Amino acid sequence: MHGFGKPFDPPGVVRPMYGPIVVTYIITAIGLLLTLMSICAVYSLVRKDHVVSIYVINLLISDLIQYCCLIFAVTGSDWMLFGIALCIYISSLTVSIGFMVCIALERYLLIAHPLWYRFRHTIKFSVVLCVMVWVLSPVSVLSLSALSTLQDVSIAPIIIGTFLLLPLPLFIFFLGGTIRALSASRVPSDEKRRIVGILVLVLLIYTLLFLPAIILFMTKMNTDHHTLKSDQLPYLAYVFLMLSPLADAFLYVFMRKGTIDKFLSSVCCCGMDSNDITSPTV
Repeated sequence: MHGFGKPFDPPGVVRPMYGPIVVTYIITAIGLLLTLMSICAVYSLVRKDHVVSIYVINLLISDLIQYCCLIFAVTGSDWMLFGIALCIYISSLTVSIGFMVCIALERYLLIAHPLWYRFRHTIKFSVVLCVMVWVLSPVSVLSLSALSTLQDVSIAPIIIGTFLLLPLPLFIFFLGGTIRALSASRVPSDEKRRIVGILVLVLLIYTLLFLPAIILFMTKMNTDHHTLKSDQLPYLAYVFLMLSPLADAFLYVFMRKGTIDKFLSSVCCCGMDSNDITSPTV
């Protein structure tokens, strides 16, 4: 494949997932630094009994695995090891989506079902749920892929893509249910804003960064590889996919107390300044 400058690429093999090598290097370098810093910062919240922090740490760990796979993809030359790294990368992507669902579910339960959350959603429950995500997410994808390949190789991307689309209605339901339950909730106002901010951010990360690649995976994987070479849209979608770990680092910002209030106050101040400038003098 000429676009990557990999001399060992066999004919007919396309690796659109990693986009231009320079872009991969830049994203990986910045992402590794931000992810490690975010893990250290979120760990301090775990010690303060923030249950959602456990899910965020696991999400960031899956991001680290993705970066390691990206580094190997642009530096390695063994195609057998490359295939293993690719499987690990896809599995870690499903794990990331799984923990995004856990974060949204935890925030929804805190507002919509506070009594259940207080007495049932313990640290032990969170640890068990994390283990289930780490085990079931990659096993489900690999099982679906193997089953569909045995039946018809052309439907494998459709089955896997459909499985990866299932979290979208869950994110919308959690956000809508949380907003509906806000008026009856006794959670402080600043906590409500942070909860809604996290849910909105999770939904945006999924729809803007994951969804384009999932749709293209379902529609383009069975097309001729020459079409993929001339089409730059898959490259852009997979670059968005590589940016998703960078966006995950912003979850810590929304978890800190006062962050949303400072952001809203700065926006309001900018709006007030703009109104003062544009308002006519009497």
